[in-house]
Amino acid sequence: MTSYHFRAVSGDGKVRTGALAGEDEKRVAMELRKQGLVPLYVGLAPQGRAEVKLPKLQFGRRRDVLFFTQELSTLLNAGVPLDRALSITSELSERKEFRTLVNDVLRTLKAGKSLADSLATKPDYFPEIYVNMVRAGEASGSLSAIFERLAEYEKTRDELRGYIVSSMVYPVLLTLVGFGSIFVLMYYVVPRFASAFTTSNMKVPAMTQAMLDVSTWVRAYGMWVLGAVFAVLIAFRVHIQTPVGKYWWDGVRLRLPLLGDALRKAQTAQFARAMGTLVANGVPLVQSLGISRGIMTNRRMADSLELVSQGVKRGEGISQPLAASGAFPPLTAHLLAVGEETGRLDTMFMRAADIYDADTKASIKRFTSLFEPLIILVMGVAVGALILSMLLAITGMNEMAM
Repeated sequence: MTSYHFRAVSGDGKVRTGALAGEDEKRVAMELRKQGLVPLYVGLAPQGRAEVKLPKLQFGRRRDVLFFTQELSTLLNAGVPLDRALSITSELSERKEFRTLVNDVLRTLKAGKSLADSLATKPDYFPEIYVNMVRAGEASGSLSAIFERLAEYEKTRDELRGYIVSSMVYPVLLTLVGFGSIFVLMYYVVPRFASAFTTSNMKVPAMTQAMLDVSTWVRAYGMWVLGAVFAVLIAFRVHIQTPVGKYWWDGVRLRLPLLGDALRKAQTAQFARAMGTLVANGVPLVQSLGISRGIMTNRRMADSLELVSQGVKRGEGISQPLAASGAFPPLTAHLLAVGEETGRLDTMFMRAADIYDADTKASIKRFTSLFEPLIILVMGVAVGALILSMLLAITGMNEMAM
């Protein structure tokens, strides 16, 4: 028997923590339910108050929303009243800012507004898709099931985003360190050797002379070039924040080798998962397209949904207008055509989302597997050339001394 730590809610709404022996987490959770407790967390956390808590999901607004959605889903499925569930979720929130936000939502709810309208007062945390899903759940009386779907949606989206970010950190860091090392060598190290070569009457090898010329240029103009690069980057950043600049940059990103394909697939996965979640819960197709358009970050692909929406209004279905837009991978339209024929459009949207989640990860992996050896090769050639040019000059000086 293994001792498992747990966190659960009792019948009076209080949060209880402790440890319970059992064969696995599932049996411990069943035992807690027999004792009249609603399990929130069961796991092999080490001893100590900090480890008994739920995993900390406090890195940014999206993690706060994911934590909130998961806990509210668990409590509502356990039959806890909505107002009490919100109160408990507030107590479980790690960050004071988000705890205050949940309390504001609870006060708005108690003032007579629906939960969807209460969440809509906090658009920075709860986007349109979230609010409309909750509104559909309230209308159909299936709020607990809606939050279960939302929890899965937020978790999957967060996992994909985390994978992309973590995969790109190493290549970017490697590039910065590589070029930084070459700059330091040319700006500080090579000039120390140059003084020794210029004081002697030896003929400097051509390779060494080329290195010295580059070092001289770097010392004369390097800082100006760095300043110009930073200025261009800042101007570029400001430009792509404007509507025109962002629209142009979104188009450029889709055409980038390797990365453009990964971005298109990531956006398709985001669109398909949002559509599948909305359609499965009774949100009309045209309204679902409008909501999905609003949450997509690439405006080029998002704007293509306007033509798709017009096609749906004309009675053409969704697969044909989507294929005609040319913005999404061809497989998406084929899957949706099958969904329209079988009456399982929501299932096909989810299937497309799963496919393109996996394809996005594969595309990112291909990019990193090609980029990392390439930058290491460039670094190796550059540093090797520097060392070889220095050795040639040193060998020439030794021959003169003999």
